[in-house]
Amino acid sequence: MKFGNLAALYHAKALNAFGREGSGLAALHCLFRVTVSDQGYLGASKIMPRTNEFRPSCTLVLLGLAILLSMCSSAAVVAQKTPAAKPTLRFVVILTRHGVRSAIPGVEDLNAYASAPWPDWRVPPGDLTPNGRKLMVLFGSYYRDYLSVNGLLSPTGCGDATTIHIRADIDPRTQETGRALAAGMMPGCGAAVHVLTTNDVHVLSTNRDPLFSPLAVGIGEPDRALAVASIAGRIGGNPDALVAPYRSAFDTLREVLFGCKPNTRCPAEERPGKQAILQQPSSIEAGKDGYAADFQGPLKIGSSLSEALLLEYANGMEGKDLGWGRLTPGKLLEIMRIHAAYADLARQTPYVARIRASNLLSHIARSMEQAVSNTRLTGSLGNAGDRVLIIVGHDTNISNIAAMLGISWLLNGYQPDETPPGGALIFELWQQINGEFAVSTYFTAQSLEQMHRLLPLSLDSPPLKSPIFVPGCGRGDQKMTCAWKDFERTIDNAIDPAFVQP
Repeated sequence: MKFGNLAALYHAKALNAFGREGSGLAALHCLFRVTVSDQGYLGASKIMPRTNEFRPSCTLVLLGLAILLSMCSSAAVVAQKTPAAKPTLRFVVILTRHGVRSAIPGVEDLNAYASAPWPDWRVPPGDLTPNGRKLMVLFGSYYRDYLSVNGLLSPTGCGDATTIHIRADIDPRTQETGRALAAGMMPGCGAAVHVLTTNDVHVLSTNRDPLFSPLAVGIGEPDRALAVASIAGRIGGNPDALVAPYRSAFDTLREVLFGCKPNTRCPAEERPGKQAILQQPSSIEAGKDGYAADFQGPLKIGSSLSEALLLEYANGMEGKDLGWGRLTPGKLLEIMRIHAAYADLARQTPYVARIRASNLLSHIARSMEQAVSNTRLTGSLGNAGDRVLIIVGHDTNISNIAAMLGISWLLNGYQPDETPPGGALIFELWQQINGEFAVSTYFTAQSLEQMHRLLPLSLDSPPLKSPIFVPGCGRGDQKMTCAWKDFERTIDNAIDPAFVQP
């Protein structure tokens, strides 16, 4: 078939199928007329139709097409300007350790384990230091920046102050930490820090808050013999065997404390009134007060001493006040292996963790459930409609909950699962595009240098952060989120109701 006949056939079929005025193809018919040479070959298309073929009907078709194209173009522009839907942050739980404190026990007790006196902290044993307060103000300011950029809080002003609930343990250092966080997050807003008072029956009798020290106030009946066995069963029933795996850490600790090199005699340890750590008897015993079981001997002593040195560094001490001039970041990291081992055994053994933290974890879960339902629930902290819950407690509280959930973290410059001053375990509740809720879990803390140098925190210079995978509900997305229902079930399975106070 010649191209001329083919063109004519196409012309006829197009008009029959679509109508001269009823479609985009009809508009094309108005715009273009295919010409064919006398020999039957395709020639050039003419952009303008012939005058005698350009009727008013074609004008209407072209006008309609122009309007349609304009609408499509406008829709495309709107689509480009409209941001894609994304999850919304609805609620955050910040379980934080208090800020940098002075050493516990006091300097007089610590002096037995060093060749020279420990530095004067200028505050009573265990209290928040002035630098510790400044560091927590910086952290509070960072939380405000982070939560505002994620749409949970406004960037300035006091309008959101009533949506932040801060609950602190009754110790002076936890109360002061709560007030410092509030000053950083909501400066000049008078944000309240909630603390149990002496009118509470538990505080009257024990001077303890059941949220943080449930065993001390009589919540549940711990089996202390079982607690001892659960720890002993992790080390072959032989606490003395713990020295060998951590011998290099103990040697480094002795070098800092007494200035003695490894594998050498240390006369400074032998002076009257001095104690050699590794010569102390080692045992696991039933605990007292709020502890079901605890260590005695080198591991516990070494843990306290290494923690005291970390606190010196975090407090910004320099020169002879910092490990008598013998402490470096590398030595500190090695020494903290002792503290990490003690925390793992004494705080993260499953039975011990469950009886000490079921009450706290239950209140956290109920608070998150309250945020999901937006309905006041018994056992929750704060009110329906709150956006942020800050719980100011201790390293033991964080370690206990980590063990209950089977979670771990690692921050640069720290030992695994370490809980430095101001460090926080955080649960973020996100509402997905489909309306369902998901939980993102992570641990955050200032680096040792950020603390040592009192460096400001910002979105460009944030604290360290370690995303956490929660076994039993964690998923393979970037934030390792848990679907809310799966997270709720995981927590319920971890909690022992016998140690929960509604």
